[in-house]
Amino acid sequence: MSDTDRPVVSDNLGASGSGVGRTEQPTQLRARDFVELHDQVQTSVNLLDSLENFLSTFQKDLSAVSGQIANLQDRSKDIDNRLKSRRRIEKPLSNLLVDLCIPPALATLILDTRVDENWIPAITEFERKLDTLKVRVRVKAARDLSEVAEGLRIVAATKLRTFFLAMLEPVKTSMTTNLQVIQSTVWMKYRPLYIFLQRHAPNVAHEIQRAYAAAVRTYFETGFRRYLRGLGWIKARTVEKAETITSGAGESTDPEVDSTRLSYAHVDGPGVVMAYMGDDKNHKEPLEALVRSALLVLMDNATAEYSFITAFFAREPRSNISSKDSSGSVMSPPLLSPTNGEFEETRSNPGSDFGGDSVAPRRRLTSITSMMSAGAQEPSPKEEQAALNALWKQVMDPVLDYCQTFVQNAIDPPPPVIPLLTIIRLTEDVVTEVQRRNCSPLETYIFTLRLKMWPVFQKLMGEHIDALKKFAEGATSGYFRRGTTTDAAVSSICRRYVAVFNSFVALTDQAEETMIFSNLLRLRQELSKLIVTHTDKLTDPVAKARALSKFYEQLLQGISNGPRPTSHPKAQSELAYWRERDEEARRRIASTHGRR
Repeated sequence: MSDTDRPVVSDNLGASGSGVGRTEQPTQLRARDFVELHDQVQTSVNLLDSLENFLSTFQKDLSAVSGQIANLQDRSKDIDNRLKSRRRIEKPLSNLLVDLCIPPALATLILDTRVDENWIPAITEFERKLDTLKVRVRVKAARDLSEVAEGLRIVAATKLRTFFLAMLEPVKTSMTTNLQVIQSTVWMKYRPLYIFLQRHAPNVAHEIQRAYAAAVRTYFETGFRRYLRGLGWIKARTVEKAETITSGAGESTDPEVDSTRLSYAHVDGPGVVMAYMGDDKNHKEPLEALVRSALLVLMDNATAEYSFITAFFAREPRSNISSKDSSGSVMSPPLLSPTNGEFEETRSNPGSDFGGDSVAPRRRLTSITSMMSAGAQEPSPKEEQAALNALWKQVMDPVLDYCQTFVQNAIDPPPPVIPLLTIIRLTEDVVTEVQRRNCSPLETYIFTLRLKMWPVFQKLMGEHIDALKKFAEGATSGYFRRGTTTDAAVSSICRRYVAVFNSFVALTDQAEETMIFSNLLRLRQELSKLIVTHTDKLTDPVAKARALSKFYEQLLQGISNGPRPTSHPKAQSELAYWRERDEEARRRIASTHGRR
């Protein structure tokens, strides 16, 4: 330090020392302030310590709250996932409840009302409920409702049995009942109810089927017995015996082509003989008309009955309810696990109503399941068709026997050959119509009848040929002796041959039919021999040729006036044959005159 600075310091020190006494009083006053300040500082420190403790506690609480918020967020996500899962199964679950629940109105209708048209949609809906309960057997609600459904099923089956049996009463009590009208307007309308019985009460359905078969069998048996008995009375009034082509030749009236009687060879033709006509003792009908009436009445009734049986009693395939869309289907997998395992709930054991493994399934539930699955195995189409055919045969058996007996009596003893062929053609036309109506059992039956007629036809034609051969030899049943044939007899035989030929051609559409035209060919050969043998008795060549030409001309004229002289190939062939013989005879006449 410099010397110049020292005085200043000393001055300051001196000044300081001199001011001690003056500042002592304010210092004491400020000490109180310092004490108060100290207290305030101490208080602040205490407050800061308290605040520190509070903040420390708050931090701990905040950490706890943060953990709780995180937990709540996790729970919120879990609840949100559950909500989405519930919303996802809401529609199919709603559909399941709708499908499982049996509406009170439906139960009331089955329990408290009689069977009528209102039952048709109701039973369809009830059957859908039963099928759903069967499919959803693992659902507890379905198992609970199955008891109620079983009770309703029994009540419905009982009432339907009574209803269908009551519908058979008109058929049992009156023969004037129009069976076809009842079948088409009543039975077919209520067929859905019978289908329900087939599927859910097969024993009741079989009972109804047996009762129907017995009632309708008696109905047809009685009706046809009376009808065919009336036809038999009419048949007995006109007896036509089968006579050979030479029988009574030249002595009796020769037959001609009767287009009216030939028209009985077709289904489309004159009306059938009515049953009441048999009561008129003067009423007569040809044999063909009677057989045609019997076969047409049989065809109409048998085919109508077959159509009804195959339509009403046939099994109807079940609709597959598991084929619905899975999003809205009662078969949707989420219904068994709505949250896909995201939360746990107590679920019942499929074999129990309470969820316990030790609880055995109800005995009643087993019977319901067995009942519902009783008709599950559907028969094959071939087996079902065989069963329907057997049912039809059971119903129509007496009728078929009556008709077979009537036809057998018609052809035994054999009728004349033209009516017989008319009946044969009729059976062929009936078979064609039956095929169109798709009644195979009746087709077989008519075909069998026709097969029995052909041997009789062949026998008759053989008798005609043999008789003509013997007549040419002059030894026919003692009426003619050798060399006793006359022009009138030969002319009569020619007219009969023309009638047979024209009738056969009119009844035959095919150009070649061996059974028909082979016999006609043999008959023509014998007739040609007869004409030649008969004219050989004449010694004059001109007279002989003229006699031949006269017979040939008679045959040509008769065949030309037939129903189909130009359209049928056999008619043309026949005309050509006899025309050639006639031209040959005329040439002989001309050559003989030329020589003279």
